[in-house]
Amino acid sequence: MNAIIDFLQPYYQHIRFVHLTAVMVWVWSTSVAYAYYLLPVFKAWRRNPDDQQIIELRNWVMERFDHGVIYEHIAFPIVIIAGIMLYIVGGHSTAENWLLLKLAIVIGVFIPIEITDYYLSHFGGNKHKLRKAGSAQDYERGIQLHWWFFLITTAVVMLGGTAVIFLAVVKPF
Repeated sequence: MNAIIDFLQPYYQHIRFVHLTAVMVWVWSTSVAYAYYLLPVFKAWRRNPDDQQIIELRNWVMERFDHGVIYEHIAFPIVIIAGIMLYIVGGHSTAENWLLLKLAIVIGVFIPIEITDYYLSHFGGNKHKLRKAGSAQDYERGIQLHWWFFLITTAVVMLGGTAVIFLAVVKPF
């Protein structure tokens, strides 16, 4: 372990930069897409659930979101890996309350959210794949499930992400 610490020590600030940059990409990349693309289209669809043009726009936006979220899903593993490196090299301890709270949020909240989000965007819940499979019912179920996921998690990620950034930078306790 000492060899790893000795090797990484000169790069601590570089690792921190990568970590913080990836955190910013993870927290804010989909927030803009959600607020300015998904939310308005889904509100219009909820007001006019039978309007075929709005349904087509909703589906198009959701499929593009699934594709665009790749940036976020690349950033999150970088956040985790760089975070582990910072923990090891920085000589941090879970006895530091700010770090303990930060880790609780990341491990207890963000990792489960990301696992679900990876599934919904890239694997079994990917809307493009569901549409290509030909089952309109499965496609609609996928859209609805992902929408509920957004409703539940978006505020959690935005507020929790801001809290984690605050904890990491300010180290208030």
